[in-house]
Amino acid sequence: MQAAAPAWAPPIFSAASAVSARPRRGARAAAVRCELAASAPSSAPGSLAPRWAQRTVVIPPQRRGCHLITPKIVNGIREDLSEFKCGMAHLFYGPCKPIGASVQHTSASLTINENYDSDVQFDTETFLSRIVPEGPSAPWRHTIEGPDDMPAHIKSSMFGCALTIPITDGRLNMGTWQGIWLCEHRDYATPRQIVITLNGI
Repeated sequence: MQAAAPAWAPPIFSAASAVSARPRRGARAAAVRCELAASAPSSAPGSLAPRWAQRTVVIPPQRRGCHLITPKIVNGIREDLSEFKCGMAHLFYGPCKPIGASVQHTSASLTINENYDSDVQFDTETFLSRIVPEGPSAPWRHTIEGPDDMPAHIKSSMFGCALTIPITDGRLNMGTWQGIWLCEHRDYATPRQIVITLNGI
């Protein structure tokens, strides 16, 4: 006889110190903890049932390079984000396609980096251009979509197309000097859409 599966317990938010948020300079760390309740169904008074939300934020075409898009992302999810005490935000980028399109694009990327000095964005693009060559002397076989296409695919794989960011008290819990970048690797860019999925309590 198979043992009965344990009853599911809703997650509960606690202000006890477990996972510390990175403090701002001169400020004390605010600690938060997410844990599973040992009892009480999700309908019990005072319990916090898990929730999900999903939004798509469209980024207009950007010139080739690294672009800080944190304000666009936060503005696009502000209403939903404020409802979460503790959770995760997952960002995934693709091209602007009709709903139901199955082909995702692979010539831009997402990363988290410097949000203050724009020279970091410029220097990162310089680095990428130096380590992934373009032009007639480049060794790439895939050239049917232009000389910048295969290098864009490689750069996209280097940084990736997805990010996961903690949510704490209705905000993205990033460091003081961290920002979300969209790195455009093509010379002739198209709009990019970021699908943002929020889950937590």
